[in-house]
Amino acid sequence: MLRTAAEIGQVVRAQRQSQGLRQIDLAGIGNTGNRLIVDIEKGKPTVQLQKVLDVLELLGLEVTVRSKASRSAL
Repeated sequence: MLRTAAEIGQVVRAQRQSQGLRQIDLAGIGNTGNRLIVDIEKGKPTVQLQKVLDVLELLGLEVTVRSKASRSAL
């Protein structure tokens, strides 16, 4: 479960590296600037959501949103 932009950035970096891509390579494939990839991987919280989703798609990753599990009363 990921809760922060920094955690998403760590996953993006790990996936990119596992595919043998440099940041500039991923930027080229995505037809975007290298700065976007750097910002995502650094966990910059103001990166546009659609751009993050596009990069995740390029890397073969997806986002799932679900309700939090109910917590039992103490």
